Amino acid sequence: MDLIRFENVTKIYGHGEAAVVALDHVSFTITPGEFVAVLGPSGSGKSTAMNILGCLDTPASGHYYFHGVDLKSLTRDQLALVRRNYFGFVFQGFNLLRRTSALENLELPLIYRGTPRKERHELARRALALVGLSDRERHTASELSGGQQQRVAIARALVTNPAVVFADEPTGNLDTARSHEIMELFRRLNEEHAITIVLVTHEEDVAAYARRHIRFLDGRIASDSPAGQRSAPARHRAAS
Repeated sequence: MDLIRFENVTKIYGHGEAAVVALDHVSFTITPGEFVAVLGPSGSGKSTAMNILGCLDTPASGHYYFHGVDLKSLTRDQLALVRRNYFGFVFQGFNLLRRTSALENLELPLIYRGTPRKERHELARRALALVGLSDRERHTASELSGGQQQRVAIARALVTNPAVVFADEPTGNLDTARSHEIMELFRRLNEEHAITIVLVTHEEDVAAYARRHIRFLDGRIASDSPAGQRSAPARHRAAS
């Protein structure tokens, strides 16, 4: 079964002459274990698609299926539960509590879930080990470099064992060397642990780490192809 399915998703902001079509009948699927980069220039629709994928926004029309469930039918509280229980998020800004230790930052989403203290510690330490920061668990975020802070943020996204990790411009605040470190980490997590990753970026060298590229233009999918291959128009892919 598909993990994610967009079916003719349309999103419109504003009304009448001021209306802006951010997404125009967008359809695609993502299967478990994929590493997908969503690309496009500013205003192309990629960020709107990511917001809907992460249940931070809803379509004006069309359907978003997650694990076969049409999320359009869920209430706001139910969507919040989907985010909490199935999604992990990594942002351009690391969104860490700067005076709180790496371990404690990772425990926060587990506290919201009501996870017992001992289990929280174990899960947080395991997630830090996944990103290579076992020796930094007592360091506060302010004591870590930018690359290390983003690793902690990735570990926080993983600590709840999500079905999918959404990464929104995760290297935007990092220099070139640290950016490639973070993308190598994402690639390793995908290849070695089969973690499903959906990455939004406007940078081609960052997108190159993904295994599939979905390119947006003017609210539509311009192409959808495996990374490293010439991008075929989306309509040709759908017909194959």
